[in-house]
Amino acid sequence: MDDFNSDTDSDYTSYWRDWFISSRGNEYFCEIDEEYLTDRFNLTGLNTEVAYYQYALDLVTDVFDFDCDDDMREQIEKSARHLYGLVHARYIVTTRGLAKMLEKYKKADFGKCPRVMCEAQPLLPIGQSDMANTSPVKLYCARCEDLYNPKSSRHAIIDGAYFGTSFANILFQVYPAMVPPKSQRRYEPRVFGFRMHAAAALSRWQTEQREQMKDRLRQLRIETGFEEEDEELESEEEDEDMDVGEGFEHSAVAVKQ
Repeated sequence: MDDFNSDTDSDYTSYWRDWFISSRGNEYFCEIDEEYLTDRFNLTGLNTEVAYYQYALDLVTDVFDFDCDDDMREQIEKSARHLYGLVHARYIVTTRGLAKMLEKYKKADFGKCPRVMCEAQPLLPIGQSDMANTSPVKLYCARCEDLYNPKSSRHAIIDGAYFGTSFANILFQVYPAMVPPKSQRRYEPRVFGFRMHAAAALSRWQTEQREQMKDRLRQLRIETGFEEEDEELESEEEDEDMDVGEGFEHSAVAVKQ
């Protein structure tokens, strides 16, 4: 806000949303259409959750015209950021909001999954609660279906309620083609090429459970999303069997000699 303190009130308010979106740490947010912000129906109930609600709304919608001291302005600015975040959670599940967030998702603006087996799958911001001041935002990977903490400390302090618990799931419902294939690959600890006994037993149990789950889904005629990777795994296993077979042939020849 230091860039605006020396300007007039009109200059200060003219660029509030542009300033907010372009500020470091707010890269996860998309710009809310002015028509959405000025429709009172979209703001239902927020007046009880935001201090200085009317002043904050005037600031966000660029009609702020109130002569106040620096302390009061700071409080209004804080309320404006909170109001924008709460409205943002509602906006991103609309048609326009989903389209804007989809573009950011395609560009991996929210980061990529740190799990090696997910092959840099783009992430989506998601909240663990729809109630404000409950938990910070997390990043959801649709490939491994797990949550991760943001890398940047600036992003890690964003309230998860500003994105809500439903956004990521609604986006994939509206754009099913963006759902990535599920990941079955897991790291297998080995010693000199041999799998660890306990880890191998756990891996076999997990594989059996996954196969049973896939069978249940097939019986219910529900797409599992595993078919393509199943084919890849079968192809890799066939290649390994061929390598093992060739190894036995070479060993047999060596023994005879």
